Amino acid sequence: MYYHLALLKENGWFMVANVVSQKSHVNVNKEVFEETRKLAFSFITAILIVLSIFCYPSFTNLLEMMDYQYILGGILAGSLAFVYVVYSFGGKKKARDSSSIHVKRNECAKTSENGICSHEAAGSTDIIIVGAGVAGAALAYTLGKDGRRVHVIERDLSEPDRIVGELLQPGGYLKLIELGLEDCVDEIDAQQVFGYALYKDGKNTKLPYPLEKFNSDVSGRSFHNGRFIQRMREKASSLPNVKLEQGTVTSLLEENGTITGVHYKTKSGQEFTAKAPLTIVCDGCFSNLRRSLCNPKVEVPSHFVGLVLENCNLPYANHGHVILGDPSPILFYPISSTEIRCLVDVPGQKLPSLGNGEMARYLKTVVAPQVPPELYTSFIAAVDKGNIRTMPNRSMPASPYPTPGALLMGDAFNMRHPLTGGGMTVALSDIVVLRDLLKPLHDLHDASALCRYLESFYTLRKPVASTINTLAGALYKVFCASPDPARKEMRQACFDYLSLGGVFSDGPIALLSGLNPRPLSLVLHFFAVAIYGVGRLLIPFPSPKQMWIGARLISGASGIIFPIIKAEGVRQMFFPATVPAYYRTPPVY
Repeated sequence: MYYHLALLKENGWFMVANVVSQKSHVNVNKEVFEETRKLAFSFITAILIVLSIFCYPSFTNLLEMMDYQYILGGILAGSLAFVYVVYSFGGKKKARDSSSIHVKRNECAKTSENGICSHEAAGSTDIIIVGAGVAGAALAYTLGKDGRRVHVIERDLSEPDRIVGELLQPGGYLKLIELGLEDCVDEIDAQQVFGYALYKDGKNTKLPYPLEKFNSDVSGRSFHNGRFIQRMREKASSLPNVKLEQGTVTSLLEENGTITGVHYKTKSGQEFTAKAPLTIVCDGCFSNLRRSLCNPKVEVPSHFVGLVLENCNLPYANHGHVILGDPSPILFYPISSTEIRCLVDVPGQKLPSLGNGEMARYLKTVVAPQVPPELYTSFIAAVDKGNIRTMPNRSMPASPYPTPGALLMGDAFNMRHPLTGGGMTVALSDIVVLRDLLKPLHDLHDASALCRYLESFYTLRKPVASTINTLAGALYKVFCASPDPARKEMRQACFDYLSLGGVFSDGPIALLSGLNPRPLSLVLHFFAVAIYGVGRLLIPFPSPKQMWIGARLISGASGIIFPIIKAEGVRQMFFPATVPAYYRTPPVY
């Protein structure tokens, strides 16, 4: 009954209101609770208005402002009042909408319309999951373990062969343990990863994960992506209430604005319709279903060129290696006991041609001279072998359309640059949040009420997901080479700041690893790097040129991080407790 409180931090009167609401939900009308919360909100707003009117002039007097301070104070007060009016109106509208919801049960019946037949008996499935990659397979096992009847439809059930999704950060491994899936990294020759080694201009520094407070088994894991996915699929299909089927979902089935299931084709070409109260779309970064469920703003800042190095050892065993190369980073990490993955980032939309040998020449002439000497020979051998793979690096902030009967997850929902290896950590963290939200629900058939309730998912996931997303985007831009002197100083300052060790490396690495994904910590460390860079310029004797570069460095840092934060959502990222959806309670049937 009190599951929802476990998702929340202690947030004053809102917590008290939720506890009261949960304890007396059967006897107290939901509208009464909403009105009580609005009254409390209005009380706090009134206090803020009074403070803004009386305190603002005093504050501005201290700054020796002019008489227009009172006008500004009035504007601030009026703005707060306007926010309250909008909030109250929106709340009443939502309450009216909620009160008009009726339970609708979809009865699945056989039909021969358009040659498509229903594949399932009425009520035989609780949740349809489209896609059985990392997110889909982990979600299927998690929901199946909770007793849900799950139907997973995956386009290709053979072992995937990808060049990304091969590094699971320690924070992601902790989520894997929480979901009971930690044995999926066993028996696939997965390698433990204990941190990073960062290289720049012939210098290097070791950046270990801050794992002192954790069990010795907790670390990062790197592996062949396909082996990891197959292990999770096997684990999911081992549950009797989880059905794993190969098929291509062609469209979502919609009835009166509610998603009631999917149309799909089997491998043999037969067309079927599957129905369920809730459809979760996890069909990956190339999703063809996301457009009806979100506003996709996909960017492709670069591509990864992938190679596998053999018969060599990394300079720092069991560490990922990041070379701050020109024009952009080069990554090395183990994916088995005998193989090392190399990912070369190539900025822009256009890649050198693989067919005419242009890519091989680029790798040998531009990239190879920047590779650590211990790996050079194996790198050249891998290029000569010719097994060169490419992958677009996509980023897409989460911008969902709350849709009754459907939900987006995984890369279909949210992507970030894979430089920091945070994608699987975000997906597994999202699954934990969704599991906890769905756990108390015994009936999923009231699509409208369920949709309104699950809006809290988008808010509860934000602090973790946005921190990892923002770090990935910002770090990629800092790590790329640039002719701009201010950007060069920022890049060097980042390397030197991390090389200081202690809190200067532990903090950023805890963010990157998902062990401490706090948005405020991210912003503080990011600007600490910028200020450190300015200090390096001004000491011991600043010149006008250095001061100008320092000012541009701060401006450039702001220009990197603030647009990413804006796209993620400032309020949801830093102040999730102020979003009404944060406090949604389960529908009562």
